[in-house]
Amino acid sequence: MLDYLQARALLGQDEQLVMQSVRSFVEARLMPHIADWWDAEALPVRDLMKEMGTQGLLGPTVAEAYGGAGVSYSAYGGMMYELERCDSGLRSAASVQGSLVMYPINAYGSEEQKREYLPALASGDLIGCFGLTEPDGGSDPGGMRTRARKDGGDYVLNGNKMWITNSPVADLAVVWAKDDDGVVGGFLVPRGTKGCSTPQIKRKFSLRASVTGELVLEDCRIPAQNRLPGAVGLGGPLGCLASARFGIAWGAIGALEAVYETALEYTVTRKTFGKPIAQRQLVQDKLVQLLTNHSAGLLLAIRLGQLKDAGQLTSGKAGYGPISLAKRHNVRVALQGARLAREMLGGNGITTEYPVIRHMLNLETVDTYEGTHDIHTLIVGRDITGLGALE
Repeated sequence: MLDYLQARALLGQDEQLVMQSVRSFVEARLMPHIADWWDAEALPVRDLMKEMGTQGLLGPTVAEAYGGAGVSYSAYGGMMYELERCDSGLRSAASVQGSLVMYPINAYGSEEQKREYLPALASGDLIGCFGLTEPDGGSDPGGMRTRARKDGGDYVLNGNKMWITNSPVADLAVVWAKDDDGVVGGFLVPRGTKGCSTPQIKRKFSLRASVTGELVLEDCRIPAQNRLPGAVGLGGPLGCLASARFGIAWGAIGALEAVYETALEYTVTRKTFGKPIAQRQLVQDKLVQLLTNHSAGLLLAIRLGQLKDAGQLTSGKAGYGPISLAKRHNVRVALQGARLAREMLGGNGITTEYPVIRHMLNLETVDTYEGTHDIHTLIVGRDITGLGALE
């Protein structure tokens, strides 16, 4: 692990062992294939989700009684770091399963819902997706148009969700919709439910090693017991996003390690005018920028994990600001680092024979989803001033 300031020593022994175990799995099972999966836009999702389940990568903070590993949030962050060091799409698959599907069932679901779904999701036998973003406004969940109309003992859902990771292959969707009173709620929609379709989005040049689609709900009828009883209002989906953004803050720094290490090795061995290009002052400046941003981002992620494990990073004002700060900073410096690494590789930087362009294109999406850079700026700004810039 790239650790210039020995920040890993701030983690517990168990957390360090978790990271090492996941790194070994990533190196042996994922790294040899990720470039081909990305190039072909073809990921063996079901097989990989089961393998990740075996490694404890799906819903790792969920209690063992429900099939989870029951590890700390810092350990979960370390897992996301190692997965995104390989590819953002792989981290996204695990992050969605754990933070956006298992988290709401665990936090807001009934005991029956937990026991029915969590163990199968943790093992990867079931794949889940999270239906919040809509075509007309990903950054305005309060303005969602999807509706859940009560009809006797059922709810009838109508609406459209867009940019949904794993929806074309998901066995279960957690769909967020407004009920008859305009209150946002979470609803469990199993695959095969009449009126629910999941068309795939193709021709992406980012997150190609990730399956992305829509959720189209047309008079989709589900039993009333499929509503998550503890999710009342926007706090439900926002709590899920806070958990996922925490993992992204860790994961992006893993991607930054990957592009830094590639650029370092390349510039030390590549020679022009009889000297390694790493001997050029401008190249060293770029390498130092990458290393500095990685070191700062890793320290930020570790501190965030410590606060979350100590219960000091709860949902609401006390949690959203710091998590947004970390997501905003770490993803942007990772994206900037990937662009600089691409420059250092010259023409070789545009081929997926090297991982840099793949990470760069992936990070363009990571910089956008689950809150854009600007949205997180406004969240932190409101947190420190008490003034809502959008109000």
